[in-house]
Amino acid sequence: MNTTPPATVSAWRRLIRRFGWAGHGVIAHFRTQENARIHFGAAVVTVVAGFLFGISRGEWIAVILAIGLVMTAEAFNTAIESVVDLVSPEQHPLAGRAKDVAAGAVLMAAMTAVVVGVLVFGPHLLALASH
Repeated sequence: MNTTPPATVSAWRRLIRRFGWAGHGVIAHFRTQENARIHFGAAVVTVVAGFLFGISRGEWIAVILAIGLVMTAEAFNTAIESVVDLVSPEQHPLAGRAKDVAAGAVLMAAMTAVVVGVLVFGPHLLALASH
């Protein structure tokens, strides 16, 4: 027996609306967070370097995953900081710890991305330097 409800126009509209809200969240994130714009700029430079060096498909996969990891960590950090500020407008040790740990997650993601960048672009830069 098929228990999946038929797709309706209203179901599609709700789905599109959800994507719209998510898009608004992404826009708000980049408009309000300087670090998100910095990470985005670094991502653009990295993608341009990938095209200039002609990195392989596997290298592209690593680079894209690293960029996605950093961008996602930064967005979660922003969300966590916003919720903490909402529920604890006054300073509290647990609020501070939550914000510090969220920021630390971004740092760990960024450090991972740097390692990926060294592994992917290092050989290309060494080959360029040896010519």
